[in-house]
Amino acid sequence: MVNAAMNLILFFAIAKHNLTVVAADGHYTKPINATYITISPGQTLDLLLHADQNPKSTYYMAARAYHSNLNISFNNSTTIGILCYNSSSKTKTSSSSKSYPNLPYYNDTSAAFAFFNNITSLYSGQVPVKISRRIISTVSINLLMCPNNSCEGPNGSRLAASMNNISFVTPSHVDILKAYYYHIKGVYGTRFPEFPPLVFNFTADDQPLFLQTPRLATEVKILKFGESVEIVLQGTSLVGGGIDHPMHLHGFSFYMVGVGFGNYNVTEAPSNYNLKDPPYKNTATVPRNGWVAIRFIADNPGVWFMHCHFDRHLTWGMKVVFIVKNGRGLNQQILPPPPDLPPCY
Repeated sequence: MVNAAMNLILFFAIAKHNLTVVAADGHYTKPINATYITISPGQTLDLLLHADQNPKSTYYMAARAYHSNLNISFNNSTTIGILCYNSSSKTKTSSSSKSYPNLPYYNDTSAAFAFFNNITSLYSGQVPVKISRRIISTVSINLLMCPNNSCEGPNGSRLAASMNNISFVTPSHVDILKAYYYHIKGVYGTRFPEFPPLVFNFTADDQPLFLQTPRLATEVKILKFGESVEIVLQGTSLVGGGIDHPMHLHGFSFYMVGVGFGNYNVTEAPSNYNLKDPPYKNTATVPRNGWVAIRFIADNPGVWFMHCHFDRHLTWGMKVVFIVKNGRGLNQQILPPPPDLPPCY
Protein backbone atom coordinates (compact mmCIF):
# COMPACT_ATOMS: atom_id res chain seq x y z
CA MET A 1 0.00 0.00 0.00
CA VAL A 2 1.24 3.48 -0.91
CA ASN A 3 -0.05 6.73 0.51
CA ALA A 4 -0.23 8.89 -2.60
CA ALA A 5 -2.01 11.77 -0.86
CA MET A 6 -0.26 15.10 -1.23
CA ASN A 7 -0.82 16.57 2.21
CA LEU A 8 -2.44 14.01 4.51
CA ILE A 9 -1.35 11.23 6.84
CA LEU A 10 -4.08 8.58 6.70
CA PHE A 11 -5.72 6.04 8.95
CA PHE A 12 -6.90 2.94 7.05
CA ALA A 13 -8.92 -0.10 8.11
CA ILE A 14 -11.17 -2.85 6.73
CA ALA A 15 -14.31 -3.73 8.65
CA LYS A 16 -14.04 -6.91 10.75
CA HIS A 17 -10.65 -7.79 9.23
CA ASN A 18 -7.19 -7.81 10.69
CA LEU A 19 -4.13 -6.74 8.75
CA THR A 20 -0.60 -8.03 9.24
CA VAL A 21 2.21 -5.60 8.46
CA VAL A 22 5.25 -7.43 7.06
CA ALA A 23 7.27 -4.61 5.45
CA ALA A 24 7.64 -0.83 5.59
CA ASP A 25 9.28 1.24 2.85
CA GLY A 26 10.43 -1.94 1.13
CA HIS A 27 12.14 -3.53 4.15
CA TYR A 28 10.84 -6.51 6.10
CA THR A 29 9.47 -5.92 9.59
CA LYS A 30 8.60 -8.23 12.40
CA PRO A 31 4.96 -9.16 11.65
CA ILE A 32 2.44 -6.87 13.34
CA ASN A 33 -1.25 -7.68 13.62
CA ALA A 34 -3.33 -4.52 13.42
CA THR A 35 -6.97 -3.48 13.20
CA TYR A 36 -5.92 -0.20 11.50
CA ILE A 37 -2.78 1.32 10.03
CA THR A 38 -1.32 4.82 9.92
CA ILE A 39 0.51 5.71 6.71
CA SER A 40 2.27 8.94 5.75
CA PRO A 41 2.55 10.46 2.26
CA GLY A 42 5.20 8.69 0.22
CA GLN A 43 5.35 5.80 2.65
CA THR A 44 4.71 2.18 1.66
CA LEU A 45 3.47 -0.74 3.74
CA ASP A 46 3.22 -4.40 2.77
CA LEU A 47 0.09 -5.89 4.32
CA LEU A 48 -1.42 -9.35 4.55
CA LEU A 49 -5.22 -9.43 4.64
CA HIS A 50 -6.85 -12.21 6.62
CA ALA A 51 -9.92 -13.05 4.52
CA ASP A 52 -11.60 -15.11 7.23
CA GLN A 53 -15.02 -13.50 7.60
CA ASN A 54 -18.49 -14.42 6.33
CA PRO A 55 -18.08 -14.74 2.54
CA LYS A 56 -21.72 -13.79 1.96
CA SER A 57 -21.23 -10.33 3.46
CA THR A 58 -19.41 -7.30 2.10
CA TYR A 59 -17.11 -5.03 4.05
CA TYR A 60 -16.17 -1.39 3.78
CA MET A 61 -12.55 -0.32 3.49
CA ALA A 62 -12.08 3.23 4.71
CA ALA A 63 -9.35 5.86 4.94
CA ARG A 64 -9.43 9.28 6.52
CA ALA A 65 -6.99 11.92 7.67
CA TYR A 66 -4.91 11.89 10.79
CA HIS A 67 -4.38 15.57 11.57
CA SER A 68 -2.89 16.44 14.95
CA ASN A 69 -3.79 20.14 14.91
CA LEU A 70 -7.49 20.74 14.30
CA ASN A 71 -6.88 24.51 14.30
CA ILE A 72 -5.32 24.09 10.85
CA SER A 73 -7.77 23.35 8.04
CA PHE A 74 -7.63 19.93 6.37
CA ASN A 75 -9.77 17.63 4.24
CA ASN A 76 -11.85 15.66 6.74
CA SER A 77 -13.69 13.48 4.23
CA THR A 78 -13.60 9.69 4.52
CA THR A 79 -12.93 7.70 1.36
CA ILE A 80 -14.31 4.18 1.09
CA GLY A 81 -14.08 1.06 -0.99
CA ILE A 82 -15.88 -2.27 -0.73
CA LEU A 83 -14.30 -5.63 -0.07
CA CYS A 84 -16.30 -8.65 -1.18
CA TYR A 85 -15.38 -12.30 -1.47
CA ASN A 86 -15.67 -14.19 -4.74
CA SER A 87 -18.55 -16.23 -3.40
CA SER A 88 -20.55 -13.07 -2.65
CA SER A 89 -20.11 -11.45 -6.07
CA LYS A 90 -23.38 -12.87 -7.39
CA THR A 91 -25.37 -12.02 -4.31
CA LYS A 92 -27.01 -8.63 -4.04
CA THR A 93 -26.55 -7.08 -0.63
CA SER A 94 -28.18 -4.04 0.89
CA SER A 95 -26.22 -1.30 2.61
CA SER A 96 -27.48 -2.61 5.94
CA SER A 97 -25.52 -5.83 5.39
CA LYS A 98 -22.25 -3.98 4.87
CA SER A 99 -19.95 -3.55 7.85
CA TYR A 100 -18.12 -0.29 8.56
CA PRO A 101 -14.62 -0.17 10.09
CA ASN A 102 -13.78 1.70 13.26
CA LEU A 103 -11.14 4.34 12.57
CA PRO A 104 -9.35 6.47 15.17
CA TYR A 105 -10.51 10.07 15.45
CA TYR A 106 -8.84 12.68 13.24
CA ASN A 107 -6.47 14.03 15.91
CA ASP A 108 -5.83 10.80 17.81
CA THR A 109 -2.07 11.19 18.13
CA SER A 110 -1.75 8.29 20.54
CA ALA A 111 -3.37 5.94 17.99
CA ALA A 112 -1.25 7.24 15.12
CA PHE A 113 2.06 6.84 16.91
CA ALA A 114 1.09 3.63 18.67
CA PHE A 115 1.07 2.13 15.18
CA PHE A 116 4.26 3.88 14.02
CA ASN A 117 6.17 2.93 17.16
CA ASN A 118 5.10 -0.71 16.97
CA ILE A 119 7.11 -1.27 13.79
CA THR A 120 10.49 -2.98 14.24
CA SER A 121 12.98 -4.48 11.81
CA LEU A 122 13.07 -8.17 11.06
CA TYR A 123 16.85 -7.94 10.85
CA SER A 124 18.92 -4.99 12.09
CA GLY A 125 22.50 -6.17 12.17
CA GLN A 126 23.83 -2.94 10.65
CA VAL A 127 22.44 -0.32 13.05
CA PRO A 128 25.16 2.32 13.56
CA VAL A 129 25.98 2.21 17.27
CA LYS A 130 28.75 4.81 17.20
CA ILE A 131 28.20 7.98 15.20
CA SER A 132 30.75 10.33 13.69
CA ARG A 133 28.36 13.19 12.94
CA ARG A 134 25.19 14.38 14.63
CA ILE A 135 22.95 16.95 12.95
CA ILE A 136 20.06 18.47 14.89
CA SER A 137 17.60 20.35 12.71
CA THR A 138 14.36 22.10 13.47
CA VAL A 139 11.47 21.62 11.05
CA SER A 140 9.18 24.64 11.14
CA ILE A 141 6.32 26.46 9.50
CA ASN A 142 7.21 30.13 9.04
CA LEU A 143 5.93 33.43 7.72
CA LEU A 144 7.44 35.80 5.16
CA MET A 145 6.25 39.38 4.96
CA CYS A 146 4.98 40.68 1.62
CA PRO A 147 5.21 44.22 0.22
CA ASN A 148 2.33 46.31 1.55
CA ASN A 149 1.04 43.24 3.42
CA SER A 150 -0.38 42.08 0.10
CA CYS A 151 -0.36 38.30 0.57
CA GLU A 152 -3.17 36.09 1.86
CA GLY A 153 -1.43 34.69 4.94
CA PRO A 154 -1.66 36.04 8.51
CA ASN A 155 -1.31 39.84 8.61
CA GLY A 156 -0.75 39.99 4.86
CA SER A 157 2.20 37.58 4.94
CA ARG A 158 2.78 34.34 3.06
CA LEU A 159 3.49 30.92 4.51
CA ALA A 160 6.97 29.43 4.35
CA ALA A 161 8.76 26.46 5.88
CA SER A 162 12.30 25.75 6.96
CA MET A 163 14.92 23.41 8.35
CA ASN A 164 17.22 25.03 10.90
CA ASN A 165 15.63 28.38 10.04
CA ILE A 166 16.69 28.12 6.38
CA SER A 167 13.88 28.11 3.85
CA PHE A 168 15.49 26.29 0.95
CA VAL A 169 15.56 28.12 -2.38
CA THR A 170 15.78 25.81 -5.39
CA PRO A 171 18.30 27.07 -7.99
CA SER A 172 16.50 28.34 -11.06
CA HIS A 173 19.02 27.66 -13.85
CA VAL A 174 21.50 24.95 -12.78
CA ASP A 175 20.57 22.02 -10.57
CA ILE A 176 22.76 21.18 -7.60
CA LEU A 177 23.83 17.77 -8.95
CA LYS A 178 25.17 19.35 -12.13
CA ALA A 179 26.81 22.19 -10.22
CA TYR A 180 28.53 19.73 -7.88
CA TYR A 181 29.69 17.33 -10.58
CA TYR A 182 31.04 20.03 -12.90
CA HIS A 183 32.32 22.32 -10.10
CA ILE A 184 30.08 25.22 -11.10
CA LYS A 185 30.48 28.06 -8.62
CA GLY A 186 27.76 30.24 -7.13
CA VAL A 187 24.87 27.77 -7.30
CA TYR A 188 24.76 26.71 -3.65
CA GLY A 189 26.44 27.30 -0.31
CA THR A 190 27.79 24.68 2.08
CA ARG A 191 26.83 26.24 5.40
CA PHE A 192 23.74 24.34 6.42
CA PRO A 193 24.09 24.36 10.22
CA GLU A 194 24.48 21.18 12.25
CA PHE A 195 22.60 22.77 15.15
CA PRO A 196 19.65 25.18 15.28
CA PRO A 197 21.04 28.72 14.86
CA LEU A 198 18.30 30.02 17.17
CA VAL A 199 17.85 28.05 20.38
CA PHE A 200 14.53 28.51 22.17
CA ASN A 201 11.76 26.44 23.71
CA PHE A 202 10.82 24.85 20.40
CA THR A 203 7.43 23.55 21.57
CA ALA A 204 6.18 26.41 23.75
CA ASP A 205 2.60 27.64 23.36
CA ASP A 206 3.63 31.26 22.74
CA GLN A 207 6.62 32.20 20.61
CA PRO A 208 8.21 35.61 19.87
CA LEU A 209 7.15 36.83 16.45
CA PHE A 210 10.72 37.40 15.22
CA LEU A 211 11.31 33.64 15.31
CA GLN A 212 8.71 33.12 12.59
CA THR A 213 10.83 34.63 9.80
CA PRO A 214 13.33 32.24 8.16
CA ARG A 215 16.40 32.96 6.08
CA LEU A 216 16.02 32.30 2.35
CA ALA A 217 19.06 30.43 1.07
CA THR A 218 20.41 27.47 -0.90
CA GLU A 219 22.62 25.79 1.68
CA VAL A 220 23.67 22.13 1.51
CA LYS A 221 25.43 19.81 3.94
CA ILE A 222 28.57 17.97 2.87
CA LEU A 223 29.07 14.44 4.25
CA LYS A 224 32.21 12.35 3.95
CA PHE A 225 31.87 8.93 2.39
CA GLY A 226 31.34 6.27 5.03
CA GLU A 227 30.39 8.64 7.84
CA SER A 228 28.02 7.30 10.48
CA VAL A 229 25.37 10.00 10.61
CA GLU A 230 22.62 10.77 13.10
CA ILE A 231 19.97 13.34 12.23
CA VAL A 232 17.55 14.58 14.87
CA LEU A 233 14.50 16.36 13.45
CA GLN A 234 12.85 18.66 15.98
CA GLY A 235 9.33 19.95 15.37
CA THR A 236 8.42 23.47 16.47
CA SER A 237 5.24 25.35 17.33
CA LEU A 238 6.18 28.58 15.54
CA VAL A 239 3.11 29.12 13.33
CA GLY A 240 -0.29 27.66 14.12
CA GLY A 241 0.92 25.57 17.03
CA GLY A 242 2.81 23.00 14.98
CA ILE A 243 1.87 19.92 13.00
CA ASP A 244 3.38 16.52 12.09
CA HIS A 245 6.00 16.31 9.34
CA PRO A 246 6.62 13.10 7.32
CA MET A 247 10.31 13.55 6.44
CA HIS A 248 11.68 11.61 3.47
CA LEU A 249 15.33 11.02 2.53
CA HIS A 250 16.46 10.23 -1.02
CA GLY A 251 19.38 7.92 -1.69
CA PHE A 252 19.26 6.04 1.61
CA SER A 253 17.16 4.05 3.97
CA PHE A 254 17.78 4.81 7.62
CA TYR A 255 17.18 3.34 11.05
CA MET A 256 14.59 5.28 13.05
CA VAL A 257 16.23 4.86 16.46
CA GLY A 258 14.14 7.27 18.53
CA VAL A 259 10.97 9.34 18.66
CA GLY A 260 9.47 11.51 21.35
CA PHE A 261 7.31 14.48 22.24
CA GLY A 262 8.54 17.85 23.47
CA ASN A 263 12.08 19.15 23.10
CA TYR A 264 14.89 16.74 22.26
CA ASN A 265 17.33 16.30 25.16
CA VAL A 266 20.77 15.47 23.80
CA THR A 267 21.98 14.02 27.11
CA GLU A 268 18.91 11.94 28.00
CA ALA A 269 17.21 10.88 24.76
CA PRO A 270 19.99 8.64 23.34
CA SER A 271 19.82 6.37 26.39
CA ASN A 272 16.30 5.40 25.29
CA TYR A 273 17.16 4.73 21.64
CA ASN A 274 16.22 1.42 20.09
CA LEU A 275 19.53 0.14 18.70
CA LYS A 276 18.42 -3.50 18.66
CA ASP A 277 15.66 -3.66 16.04
CA PRO A 278 14.65 -0.13 14.96
CA PRO A 279 12.55 0.15 11.78
CA TYR A 280 14.56 0.55 8.58
CA LYS A 281 12.74 3.12 6.46
CA ASN A 282 13.06 6.10 4.16
CA THR A 283 10.23 8.18 5.65
CA ALA A 284 9.93 9.12 9.33
CA THR A 285 7.07 11.16 10.75
CA VAL A 286 8.06 13.88 13.20
CA PRO A 287 5.22 14.20 15.71
CA ARG A 288 3.63 17.57 16.31
CA ASN A 289 5.96 19.43 18.71
CA GLY A 290 8.13 16.35 19.02
CA TRP A 291 11.25 14.82 17.49
CA VAL A 292 12.60 11.86 15.55
CA ALA A 293 16.17 10.52 15.49
CA ILE A 294 17.49 8.57 12.49
CA ARG A 295 20.85 6.96 11.71
CA PHE A 296 22.49 5.81 8.49
CA ILE A 297 25.89 5.21 6.90
CA ALA A 298 26.70 7.76 4.17
CA ASP A 299 27.91 5.16 1.67
CA ASN A 300 26.04 6.29 -1.44
CA PRO A 301 27.96 9.14 -3.11
CA GLY A 302 25.84 11.78 -4.75
CA VAL A 303 23.44 14.65 -4.20
CA TRP A 304 20.47 13.67 -2.06
CA PHE A 305 17.30 15.49 -1.14
CA MET A 306 15.64 15.43 2.29
CA HIS A 307 12.23 17.03 2.60
CA CYS A 308 8.82 17.02 4.19
CA HIS A 309 6.46 14.85 2.14
CA PHE A 310 3.57 17.26 2.59
CA ASP A 311 3.73 18.96 -0.80
CA ARG A 312 2.79 22.34 0.58
CA HIS A 313 5.62 22.23 3.13
CA LEU A 314 8.05 21.03 0.46
CA THR A 315 7.20 23.92 -1.86
CA TRP A 316 7.40 26.36 1.05
CA GLY A 317 11.03 25.39 1.71
CA MET A 318 11.13 22.52 4.23
CA LYS A 319 13.97 20.71 2.51
CA VAL A 320 17.74 20.38 2.41
CA VAL A 321 20.34 18.72 0.20
CA PHE A 322 23.06 16.36 1.43
CA ILE A 323 26.13 15.89 -0.76
CA VAL A 324 27.97 12.64 -0.02
CA LYS A 325 31.53 12.82 -1.29
CA ASN A 326 33.25 10.08 -3.24
CA GLY A 327 35.01 7.22 -1.52
CA ARG A 328 38.30 5.69 -2.64
CA GLY A 329 37.02 2.60 -4.43
CA LEU A 330 35.79 2.40 -8.01
CA ASN A 331 32.29 1.55 -6.78
CA GLN A 332 32.36 4.49 -4.37
CA GLN A 333 32.33 7.24 -7.00
CA ILE A 334 29.42 9.32 -8.23
CA LEU A 335 28.40 8.15 -11.69
CA PRO A 336 28.80 10.50 -14.67
CA PRO A 337 25.71 11.75 -16.49
CA PRO A 338 24.43 9.39 -19.22
CA PRO A 339 25.64 10.47 -22.68
CA ASP A 340 22.04 10.80 -23.92
CA LEU A 341 20.82 12.87 -20.96
CA PRO A 342 18.83 15.82 -22.35
CA PRO A 343 20.39 19.16 -21.34
CA CYS A 344 18.55 21.75 -19.28
CA TYR A 345 18.26 25.28 -20.61
